[in-house]
Amino acid sequence: MKIIDSKQKDALAELKRIIDRGESATEEVAATVREVVERVRREGDPAVLEYTAKFDRVQLTLKDMKVSPDEIKLAYDEVEPKKVDALRLAAKNIRAFHEKQKITSWVNQEADGVILGQLARPLRSAGVYVPGGKACYPSTVLMNVMPAKIAGVEQLVMCSPVPGGNMNPYILVAADIAGVDEIYKIGGAQAIAAMAYGTATIPKVDKIVGPGNIYVATAKRYVFGQVDIDMIAGPSEILVIADDSADPAFVASDLLSQAEHDELASSILVTPSREIAEKVNAEVDRQLAKLVRRDIARKAIDRFGIIVLTGTLEEAAEISNAIAPEHLELAVEKPFELLARIKNAGAIFLG
Repeated sequence: MKIIDSKQKDALAELKRIIDRGESATEEVAATVREVVERVRREGDPAVLEYTAKFDRVQLTLKDMKVSPDEIKLAYDEVEPKKVDALRLAAKNIRAFHEKQKITSWVNQEADGVILGQLARPLRSAGVYVPGGKACYPSTVLMNVMPAKIAGVEQLVMCSPVPGGNMNPYILVAADIAGVDEIYKIGGAQAIAAMAYGTATIPKVDKIVGPGNIYVATAKRYVFGQVDIDMIAGPSEILVIADDSADPAFVASDLLSQAEHDELASSILVTPSREIAEKVNAEVDRQLAKLVRRDIARKAIDRFGIIVLTGTLEEAAEISNAIAPEHLELAVEKPFELLARIKNAGAIFLG
């Protein structure tokens, strides 16, 4: 990984290059998505099947587009029991966390007798998109489905591509544990369009959530307004703030955990310690050689991996706030003290 000093002339420009790496779709991508979405809107299932054959190279029929109960049962046979237990435990923990986030209804009578209030009601239906290309993410299923179940959403539809013809068993097991009602072997912009407008086979939903590639993100942007969406997610990213108390091997592992997602993922270490910077850099190289997905991780690290040396931890926090990373890790001796300086971040991990 490249090591730069925050005071260098090109430091800000280099960070901006990394931040802007997935800023917007090209006109070519936008045009392709527009064509796919509009054809699915007009033609329904035939267009969905045609684009699935074209982009995923899978020949599906209307009969096998939807995952059957037998396929879910078979998935359990293919996943080790201890991993099924791990998914169940994860679902339990996710439920416990999100239970605390539930929006509540309330009614209050003002001094003048006027009654004001808020009624919290769940959406009728939601669609969950789960990537299924370069990697398998059962965590995406649990993280997106469990909050909807807790909120009381009546119908949960899931779409995930099947480049090899069969859906990953871990995805199916996670979906079953989470309580997904219908699962379809469809991916890409055609899946987003199908859930947004509905087809004879795939039901229309009120909201679409879940990450995806640039085509999925652009399709979500295109259908927003017809349906609600969670966000326009960019490439995965992690920023670690570390001091001399950090374990270089752990920091390197966490940086690589995002780099292996895809070639556009970014991994940034910000530290006032040159010793930690050099040790983490060496660990990244050592661990990269052993990764199953090392080719993808290496491309991401080479293009969008960087170590920034700062004068203080306070300066490191300022840099992090400017970047607003998806994942922020405070690998420092006193993480709660530094946490007080953090204003912009997605998920924050302490210690």
